[in-house]
Amino acid sequence: MDLSVITVSFNNQEHIGAQLRSVKSASKNLTVEQIVVDNASQDKTVDLVSEFSDVKLIKNSTNLGFAVANNLALKKATGDYILFLNPDMEIFETDILVKMLEYIKNHPQIGILTCRLTDQNGRTNLGAGPRRFPRVLDQILVILKLPHLFKNILNKYYYADLDQNNPQAVDSARGAFMLVRRELLDKLGRAFDERFFVWFEDVDLCRSVWQLGYEVVYHPAFVCVDWVGRSFAQIPPYQKQKQFLNSQLKYFKKWEPIYKWFWLWLLSPIGLVMVMIFKKNNQPL
Repeated sequence: MDLSVITVSFNNQEHIGAQLRSVKSASKNLTVEQIVVDNASQDKTVDLVSEFSDVKLIKNSTNLGFAVANNLALKKATGDYILFLNPDMEIFETDILVKMLEYIKNHPQIGILTCRLTDQNGRTNLGAGPRRFPRVLDQILVILKLPHLFKNILNKYYYADLDQNNPQAVDSARGAFMLVRRELLDKLGRAFDERFFVWFEDVDLCRSVWQLGYEVVYHPAFVCVDWVGRSFAQIPPYQKQKQFLNSQLKYFKKWEPIYKWFWLWLLSPIGLVMVMIFKKNNQPL
C-alpha cells in the first residue's frame, strides 16, 4: 500500500464528503486507503462517511481527542506513508499526492513533508502554515491576546519570512496536513503523544522527528485548500482556550526548562479572562 490517509472527524458533515472525494480524485496511479476516525459526532458525519464503501470507518463512543484517534487509525493503517489530513481540507490538484510521494521518496532525510495551505481564493494562510518551535515569549503574547492589537507581532513565529517559491526545512508543520514516513512512526511507536487532547501534538511530533535525525520540510509548490477552523468553530471560545492552555503547559513541561513552564502556568488564568474579551470562533489565538 502506497499511502494511508487518516482523518479524525467530529461533527464534520458539511465538509468531510468533499475532502473524501478530493482525496480519491488525487489518488490515481496510487494504492491508497482512507481511514476516518469519528470522535462521537452528534450530527450525520458517520452516516455520510458510511456512504463511502471504500473508506474504513472507526467509530468512537466518546470524543477521545485528536492524538488518540489518529493513533487508533495508525494501528489499522498499512501504507508505507501516512497522510494526516483534517476533515476541512480539500485537494484540487489531482496529481499532488503522486508528486509529494515521489518527492519524499527521493529525499530520505525528510521525515515529514507538508504543503502550502490556502483559502478558497488561493491566498496563503500563515496561521495554518508551519510555525517555529514556540518560545515562552511567543506564548505569553498569545495568552495576553496581543496579536489582536498588533497584527504582525507573531510574524517570526508564523514564518512570515518563508520563501514561497522553494522547499525548505521548518521547525514544525501543522497537523492539518502531514505526510509522514511510516518507518519513522514505527521508530516512535506512535504518531502523536496521547497526553495532548488537541493542540501542540503536532509540534511535539515534529520535535521528536528532528530529534530522531529527520527533517520537517515545507514545499510551497504543493497546495491544499484549508477551510480554516470549521471544526473548531463549533466549540465555545472559553472551552477552546482552556484546552489550548492545557496543551501549551504540557508541551513546555515536556520540552523546556521548568521556569518557562512556570511563567505560562502563572499567566494561564489571565488567558481565560482575555478570551472572553477577544472572542474568536475558529482558533484560540
